[in-house]
Amino acid sequence: MYGNYLDEAARIVAEKREENLKFEHARLTAEEKDDLLLKFHPDRITEQFTELKIGPNKGQKAPLELARMLQAKPRLEPEKIDLNHIDYETDVLVIGGGGAGTSAAIMASEAGAKVLLVTKLRVGDANTMMAEGGIQAADKPNDSPAQHYLDAFGGGHFDGKPELVSTLVTKAPSVIKWLNDLGVEFDKTEDGTMVTTHGGGTSRKRMHACKDYSGAEIMRTLRDETFNRADSITVVDFTAAIEIIKNDKGEAAGAVLLNIETGEIRIAKARVVIIATGGAGRMHYQGFPTSNHYGATADGLVMAYRAGAKLLYQDSLQYHPTGAAYPTQILGKLVTEKVRSLGAKLINKDGEVYIHPLETRDVNASGIIREVREGRGVKNDVQDAVWLDTPMIEMIHGEGTILKSIPAMYNMFIKYGIDIRKEPILVYPTLHYQNGGVEIDSTCHTNVKNLLVAGEASGGVHGTNRLMGNSLLDVVVFGREAGIEAGKIFKSIPLSDRLSLQHVKDFEKEREGAKITGDEISPKVLPVYHHGNKEFDKEIPGATL
Repeated sequence: MYGNYLDEAARIVAEKREENLKFEHARLTAEEKDDLLLKFHPDRITEQFTELKIGPNKGQKAPLELARMLQAKPRLEPEKIDLNHIDYETDVLVIGGGGAGTSAAIMASEAGAKVLLVTKLRVGDANTMMAEGGIQAADKPNDSPAQHYLDAFGGGHFDGKPELVSTLVTKAPSVIKWLNDLGVEFDKTEDGTMVTTHGGGTSRKRMHACKDYSGAEIMRTLRDETFNRADSITVVDFTAAIEIIKNDKGEAAGAVLLNIETGEIRIAKARVVIIATGGAGRMHYQGFPTSNHYGATADGLVMAYRAGAKLLYQDSLQYHPTGAAYPTQILGKLVTEKVRSLGAKLINKDGEVYIHPLETRDVNASGIIREVREGRGVKNDVQDAVWLDTPMIEMIHGEGTILKSIPAMYNMFIKYGIDIRKEPILVYPTLHYQNGGVEIDSTCHTNVKNLLVAGEASGGVHGTNRLMGNSLLDVVVFGREAGIEAGKIFKSIPLSDRLSLQHVKDFEKEREGAKITGDEISPKVLPVYHHGNKEFDKEIPGATL
């Protein structure tokens, strides 16, 4: 047991478990959902957003933390960068080594392109690796891409770009087959049929999973395939892109790279640039904990914005309803939605089931915040929270289900003496996904020529809320689409000899004209958790780390 004051709180849950197991909370009406979101969702807190003063989205709102990065001083001084000294020359430059970046690199390679993949950590150090619950695809007889479309489009509050949602759902079955053929170990029955389950907001069982290590298994496979193509894909790790390079026509033509170990600046020239830098959880919007990996700092949005690319829904973030809220060591870590799809219910301090466990993520996150704010949360010395009653799972499906279906969840909590087979766990929303990003079309093009964006760094696929299982699908579908498109166009694009950072200089003038002050620099590259320890700072020619 918890061995502290929480034992008594957990006892209340245990006493009502049999009763709660039989109780089915009604789904909220559309009006009830809207009211709940308006009152409690973090995206609706007006004072946490500000109007952008410069750039392609001038006049639109953005989270305070993101706005500071979008409008901060560039990390480099253009006049100190020698663009005539080329360190890497390639057909396709892929920035980011997660699911989208590796998928793009593989497909561009398959089309005959010479690919340079740069990643500021290692290939696989990405949010893809940390996704747990599964990947959606309508590939069963009782389902269809049309039904998937309705779920995804509606779940995103009808804000998604229809052509992007259509691409997402229609490519999904072939993507599952592609991953399976590459070697992803999906859960299957004895006859080889893929096991599928429900997720929040899904009208059919279309969640394909690899226990609760789905993202890790998919990332492992994509990473291996990337390395298997070493003859055409060059990987440069621990290297962050800090600025897009353009040519004299204003087209993307490469990037300025920063080796984060040595502080050295490198120049990469390319015919096509693909940004696949992932999310922004390490920006810790509104002080929320995050489930994201260490490098998720919105770098792609910053670089694309400074290069003139428009953003879409940059004011929309996803707060996953079930982040671990106890103990301190795992605060913010993801508790996969699969736990709820297996039958665990959300319970307040009074032992009451207060909401359906598979409402969409924004609704369930708002519901948890409401319970805590209105005094029905479980108080503790880490993060006031609600219970997720995990012992219900084995009462429904039988002993052994948790170790078989969600071993990662069991392992995460048992380290701290909490056996989720016998005890409920405490959860609270965690900053999980960047719904918005760089605006793209169905072939991943931005409004900057030869600059493509794929995966979580893009905006429009999920509208203003994402359903479970559509993120892993997004990164692979649109990573592949970006790679396929780059493979189609790279031969017709000459390598430019006239490289320029004039757009960075122009951005600086825009900052001055808008009277934007402050010493913050962007992109952030890595989050800073130390406080003023100058030993961590490095002298970098033409850049500041």
